[in-house]
Parts: sequence; structure tokens; C-alpha cells
Amino acid sequence: MTIKKELNLPADVRIPRHIAIIMDGNNRWAKKRFLPSLAGHKAGVKSVRSVIEGCVELGVESLSLFAFSTENWKRPAFEVKGLMELFGIALDRETKKLHKNNIRLIVIGDKTRFSQSLQQRIEKAEQLTRDNDGLILNIAANYGGQWDIVEAAKAFAEDCVNGKTTPAQLNESVFNSYVNLADQAKPDLCIRTGGESRMSNFLVWQMAYTEYHFVDCYWPDFNKQHLVEAIRDFTGRERRFGKTSEQLEEK
Repeated sequence: MTIKKELNLPADVRIPRHIAIIMDGNNRWAKKRFLPSLAGHKAGVKSVRSVIEGCVELGVESLSLFAFSTENWKRPAFEVKGLMELFGIALDRETKKLHKNNIRLIVIGDKTRFSQSLQQRIEKAEQLTRDNDGLILNIAANYGGQWDIVEAAKAFAEDCVNGKTTPAQLNESVFNSYVNLADQAKPDLCIRTGGESRMSNFLVWQMAYTEYHFVDCYWPDFNKQHLVEAIRDFTGRERRFGKTSEQLEEK
């Protein structure tokens, strides 16, 4: 049975090409159960697997997960250390499964702050899966939307200095080619768990016209049913991209 039938999703439903998820609530999930914070992050890995599986079954092209922001370094040192270790373990355990399922892994963010060992594991995972043409799984680690824009501006400025382009040639399309995920569809839908209603500096440039769906459940409790409910909500919305409803009807 397909996921559409299993979860009572109409066969002709409009599936987002690119889904972004802000995975929030791991700490609160653990605290509610009188567990250490890292237990919440470990429990969240199961939800990651479930969502990846659901996106593959639904035919989603890209899935972007916000795993660790540039601001998360401010958390307690023991928690940051645990998160880095968990990231490395997840890479070791999951990469072969991703490859087997034709999933391409891309890690975006400033990787220079990670240990050499973790950087090497990331590179190894990306190299192994780079030729896969199924779901693209983007993991945002030590990532911030403002950082992304600043890095893009630096790269453009460097190209100007080197004579490859000029400031006069800069427009939205040109600048877009310098930010992360430039060769992928822009996120159609962004889901945030944990009951918060903000974007938290995630894919700021890329999500100018993204539809948002906020859910109260913590990330470790998020499953395929929640994913389908988010897609149902997305399907019922009219995406105008600055136009009026009448203009869309005239097309």
C-alpha cells in the first residue's frame, strides 16, 4: 500500500517539490520526560528517518533539515559536544542506507568549525552519494541564513575583483547563483515543530515565497501522518507570488 492510500491522501494531491523542516523541541521533549537533553536529540533521529522515508514515497525532490544553527554554539558545552558526536554517529550509520535508497546527501553551512574527523566524514558521505538522482537530502549544520547571504556577497565581490563579473551585472537571479541550494527548487513548504512560529534564520534568501506550517508536537513525536497533514494544508493554499487571485485564474 502506498503512503497516499495508507494515510488517505488524494491521488492527485499537489506534492511540494522541496520541503524544509525546522526540527524544534528535542530539549523540551526530553525535559518533559525527565531525561537529559541529548536523549531528545537521539530520539529525533527516528523522526528524521520517518520523514526521509515519507518524502521518498511521495516523490519529493528535495528535503532540507535544519540540524544545527550558527547560534547553537551558545548552548552548554556538553550539549554541543554531544550533538557533534551524534552527528558523526548518524553519518556513519545512515550514509550507506541513504546510498542504497538512491538519496544524495548535501551538508550546507560553515563546516570549518567542525573537527577534522567530522569534516572528513561529511566529505566521505557526500562523495559516496553525489551521483544519486533520487531525493536530495540537505542537512543544514552550523548554518544561518544571514551567514549564507554574507558568504554569497563575499563570493560575488571576489568575482568582481577577479574580473569575472561587475557590480552592474548583479540582480536577484545572479545573486541567487551564489547562495546555497542554487541548483535546487526553492522550498515550497517549511514545517516547524515544537509550537514556535518563527523562521530562526533558516534559508532566509531561499524561502522568500515559502508556505509555512507550524505544529505543536515536538520533533521526536513527528511522523509521516504529521507530514501528510502539512502537505494537505499546503495543497489548500493559493500561492500567488505577488499576483492577485484573478491574475492566477486568467492563466
